Amino acid sequence: MSTEDALEFWDGVYAARPVATEPRPNARLTETVTGLPPGDVLDLGCGGGGDALWLARQGWRVTAVDVSAVAIDRLTELALAHGLGDRIRAERHDLGASFPTGRFDLVSAHYLQTPLALDRSAALHAAALALRPGGRLLVVDHGSTAPWSWVRDPDVRHPSPQEVAEGIGLDPASWTVERADAPRRTATGPDGSTAEVTDHVLIIRRTA
Repeated sequence: MSTEDALEFWDGVYAARPVATEPRPNARLTETVTGLPPGDVLDLGCGGGGDALWLARQGWRVTAVDVSAVAIDRLTELALAHGLGDRIRAERHDLGASFPTGRFDLVSAHYLQTPLALDRSAALHAAALALRPGGRLLVVDHGSTAPWSWVRDPDVRHPSPQEVAEGIGLDPASWTVERADAPRRTATGPDGSTAEVTDHVLIIRRTA
């Protein structure tokens, strides 16, 4: 799939959803970040903007990126409407071609899974290198297929957190895996329906 096709795909996905004035943050983000001192955070694949808004309200300075211009425009408008325009910078990036600048205390990549021809391991490697010492890379992937997912194949294989960590290829002398597990939870879809889903959670900390 070309970048143009992927952009059209994701613009269509977000344009088909009603604008949420109070989008929800991801559960694995809030449980991980609560208690951490706020700093600079990179939100990869910001989507509806729930994570970026929540982080900004906790005092974080947010750089939020997505391949979809619809998602970026909506988040920019939401940030201004909620008085958070000075804490959220929204940028459109095809991570296979460009990457946001800056140094971060946290990089959050929730469900960065796409039909776009993207070398995801390379993008996550670049994200990890953008961390300051002591910073964390939080990667949360689908471990199961939810009824509302754009992935329609129930037999699709979901790589484990350990496999994702191996694919990123970070030097263990400078990076420590703090968490790699597959917890379950009850999730709510865009239409309000609920289902039990599995998340693959990976947290890697830069130690040097």
